[in-house]
Order: sequence, then C-alpha cells, then structure tokens
Amino acid sequence: MNDPAPAPTPAPAPRRARVRAPELIGKGGWLNTGGEDLTLTGLRGKIVILDFWTFCCINCLHVLDELRELEEQHRDTVVVIGVHSPKFVHEAEHAAVVDAVERYEVHHPVLDDPELATWKQYAVRAWPTLVVIDPEGYVVAQHAGEGHAHAIERLVTELEAEHAAKGTLRRGDGPYVAPEPVAGHLRFPGKALRLPDGGLLVSDSTRHQLVELAADAETVVRRIGSGKRGFTPDSLSEPQGLALLPDGSVIVADTVNHALRRLDLATGELTTVAGTGRQWWQGSPTSGPALEVALSSPWDVAWWDGLVWIAMAGVHQLWTYDPESGTVGVAAGTTNEGLVDGPAAEAWFAQPSGLAAAGDRLWIADSETSALRYVTRAGTGTDGEGATGTGYEIRTAVGTGLFDFGHRDGAADQALLQHPLGVTALPDGSVAVCDTYNHALRRYDPATDEVSTLATDLREPSAAVLDGEEIVVVESARHRLTRLRLPEEAVRVEAVAHRTRRAATDVAPGTLRLDVVFTAPAGQKLDTRYGPSTRLLVSATPPELLAEGAGADTDLSRELCLADGITEGVLHVSAMAASCDDDPANEYPACHVHQQDWGVPVRVVPGGATRLPLVLAGLDEAGATA
Repeated sequence: MNDPAPAPTPAPAPRRARVRAPELIGKGGWLNTGGEDLTLTGLRGKIVILDFWTFCCINCLHVLDELRELEEQHRDTVVVIGVHSPKFVHEAEHAAVVDAVERYEVHHPVLDDPELATWKQYAVRAWPTLVVIDPEGYVVAQHAGEGHAHAIERLVTELEAEHAAKGTLRRGDGPYVAPEPVAGHLRFPGKALRLPDGGLLVSDSTRHQLVELAADAETVVRRIGSGKRGFTPDSLSEPQGLALLPDGSVIVADTVNHALRRLDLATGELTTVAGTGRQWWQGSPTSGPALEVALSSPWDVAWWDGLVWIAMAGVHQLWTYDPESGTVGVAAGTTNEGLVDGPAAEAWFAQPSGLAAAGDRLWIADSETSALRYVTRAGTGTDGEGATGTGYEIRTAVGTGLFDFGHRDGAADQALLQHPLGVTALPDGSVAVCDTYNHALRRYDPATDEVSTLATDLREPSAAVLDGEEIVVVESARHRLTRLRLPEEAVRVEAVAHRTRRAATDVAPGTLRLDVVFTAPAGQKLDTRYGPSTRLLVSATPPELLAEGAGADTDLSRELCLADGITEGVLHVSAMAASCDDDPANEYPACHVHQQDWGVPVRVVPGGATRLPLVLAGLDEAGATA
C-alpha cells in the first residue's frame, strides 16, 4: 500500500499591514482563566481572535456559534478571547457577564470591559467585531458582523503555515479553564407555558431541554430532550419560546437550531416542522414549504389569527407558520434594525423576543429598542411576501428607538424599559412586560396609556404566564419560576433614564465621506454574476440630520451631506457584500454573505472628521492605524 502524498503547502499569504495590537484592558477582569490575568505578550506564538460582543446582541450570539467549530479544529494554535463590551447598563454588571458566559456556553477566556477601554483601543464601532492577531502580536484582519468564520478559518490556516515556517508558532493547550458545573432543576430557563392539566412546560435553555413541572412550579415531572446540543430527533439547542396549538401539541422555538419543533405531550416525541437547521441569510427564500426554508434564531412563538407567529430575532422580523399548509413566510419587517411603525411589510424591528396574543392584537417585546409594540389587523389581503402581508400594521405603545432605555413609569410616550424579553396579556386588557434588564415586571394599560411597575428584584425575568389570580415569572438568572400575586397597586420606583454608552464620533459640518471597507477574503472574489454584489443603506436619527445621502444604493462609499443646525444624532448604516470562492474550475463555487448594521452616534463640531470608515471585512488601509 502506497503512502499518501503529503498535503500541498499553502501558498504564502500576501504582505499584510503591520499594526501592533494594543494590550487588553478591562476593569471587570477575566473569566474562564482559573483566576489568571492574560496578556497579549504572554500569548505570543498563538493566533489570537478577539470577539467584541455583548450578551444582548443576537448577532453576537450567532458569532459565538460560528466560532465553536473553528476553536475545536485549531485548539492547539488559536486562542479566542471574548471582549465583553456592554451596550445596556445591566450588561456592565460583572455578575451579569458571569451569568451570560455560562448561559451561552462560552468556552474560551472572556475579558469583562465595562468601560469599553479595549473597544476604544481597537477603534471598534459595531457588535460583533472580530479582530485577528498573528503570533507576533500584529493585527492582520478585522471583520464586523457575522458570517466571517469561513474567511477567518482560511486566514488561520495561512497564519499557521507562515509562522510554523518562521518558527514563531507555538502549539499546545490554551488558557481556557472551565468553571465548575452547578446543580439544580433549571439553568437559565427561557420561556414557560401553562399546560391544560395545570402543570407548566419550561424551556431549560442552557441545558438544551424542555422540563415539565407540576402545578407547584417546582416538582419535575419529566425532561424532554437528550440535554446535549444538537439537531436530532431527541436533541435541542438553546430552546426558547413555547406555544400551545388547538390540537393540543406544542410548538417549540429551537433557537440555535434555527427551527421549529412540534412536541407531542402524550409521547414526548419531538418533530421538526419548520426550518432546515441552517441560518437564514440575505437572498434566501422568505416563504415556501416550511422544511425547505431556513429560519434565523426564532426566539418566541404564539398562536394568533389562525397561525403560529414567530419572533424571528435573528433577522429583526416576524414570520408565520401555517400548520395546515406546512408553509412559512415573512409577516412583518424588512430585516433592517430599528423602530419604524406602519404597514407590516415596511416596519422595522430590533430583535423581537417575546409574543403574546390578546384578541385583535399580538403584543411584541422588541428587546433591542426596549419597546412594547403590537400587530393589529388593518384589513384583508396579501402582498405576496409570505403568509400575511399588508393586512396587518405595526404600532408602538412604549419605546423610542435603539439608544434610549431606563426605568421610568408614567405616560407611555415618556416611559422607559430596558431590553424586555417577555410579554403576557392580562385579564383586564392590560399587558405585563418582563423588563429583563431592569429586573422588574412592568404593566402597560392601553385604556389609560400608562406604564407602572408591578414587581422588582426579579433577576432577569424573561417570560411570565398567568395561573388563576397569580402570575408565574421565569427568573432566568435565578434559575427558577417565581409565583406572584398580581398586586392591586403598582410599586413606586425612582425614574432612571439612560442612553447607549458609546462615545459619539466628532464629524465636521457639511460633507462627510462614508466608506464601508470590504476586502474579499483570500481565495474569494465579489460575486457579480447576477448584478451588483454589494448594498449600502443609510438613514439617520433624527432623519433631519442628513440633508443628502440617505437611502439605498450598491456602492459601499457615499458622500453624505449633514444638515445645518443639527448638532448630534445617530447614523444608521447597513452594508452587505457577497463573495464567492475564486476557483475557475468550479462551476458552482460556494458563496458567502457578509452583512452588518451600525448605529454610529455622531456630534457635529468644527474640526471634526470628514471621513467615516466602517470596516465590514479587511483593514482600513486609507485611514490612520490604531
């Protein structure tokens, strides 16, 4: 038997910019290192990937999953370090970061950077952002958004070959130290459902199971699912939402598997009814046979208006699933992230995470805008975009947008929430909101248009279900269900208001050059077979900030004209680029979509910047290096 031919040596990588990586600083310290403080100097010889993330961000959670395979395949040469960089005030609490690292099974070191010190050192502008550092301590690539694992894997392979040849690659175990496992019936439960027999079904998200509890909300009746992350007939992956169907079965939002599963309560059998197990990307089908259309992080489900409605957190939309026809389709949202009301097909959402049916309304916890919103019927008809369409409108009861949040009761147009994940319809027509990052249960009354607080000191409440005159709250970060009597009077809470923590970018009045930097990864090229392969969408809050330059086009660079008299605001930039493997011998090359949304706070001042670079993939060679 002949010995196999040796694998070909990868071609040497092109010369890269030499930018020394700044050291890692974080006031919150290190997690998953066994108490050791890491430095880049101490990691010389390793390929380091910095993952700038925050645990509220669905795109960041997608990247955590994308990196799992790369970490496993290159575990002796690559060290992934999560740099936790908070958006919300709650995310700056160290205990909350510790919880999130366990909740999402982060199996690499994490630097808790509550003051965004390392974020600023690396000039990061978006969650998530990945930075690759070579074994000699130089930054060699930066990628914003998700979908870059294939490019980073190729770069890692090149760096391994290059630095092995130079003698600068150090193989061996990395610095990750696993924390001790914790016992208990539940671990970071997500959602709950009251069953016809009076018991409760809970999604035990971190343990990848469903748990049926007796009516006391404590006694375990049975567990459903193997408890191992996977997409098999007996496994789930971080399940969340639960909805009881008229036929007595339960629809489960199998979030990280990007699927819907049907649970037969009699047998405990799980069946996939929607999704392919792969994540939806731009350009994928948005309607059709349910088992042939990809989904993206379905977070909650509800039965309303004869359909299963899906809070599709991963793409900032609402979808529907029709059990009779076996089809899915987009019901509302454009995939743009923000808060825009109006006809369903034109509305913008930001990570919808909770649903509750109540008569002619479907209530929505729109988490990233810290908003309570709802779907209402506007008439009949469809627009060809899926299962519903222009027969629905989206309206907002509480919340103003991506950057304002807090804990303030009173008139709804002044009230504030902080990243709510759950919503529950109450018998009197009002709505209970699991105000997750305020650790509170809030109430919105449509009759008075007022917001009040029902309970506080609830650790990250993520869902609640009615049980007679009581309400059972899922306290996710306390790993339990808590039974509360609905109070007759609201709790008094001192009002607190916040804005997103990032510092504004100073820009000069007049013309601002916007450059989205995109370099196709090595071995790929822009896919122009069917027309332009890039898209750029620009808007602003307030809209009056932009005198010219708003709207969509295919060029990734654009001249923006800032209006006179507007001194601050937020530029919303959404960019997409499609690249394909550059292999002339392959008639059907693999294609990859790179996409990111930025919300860039700006302050208009004399002497400010005249160019705003945003890195989608590559390095900004035209700008000053950090």
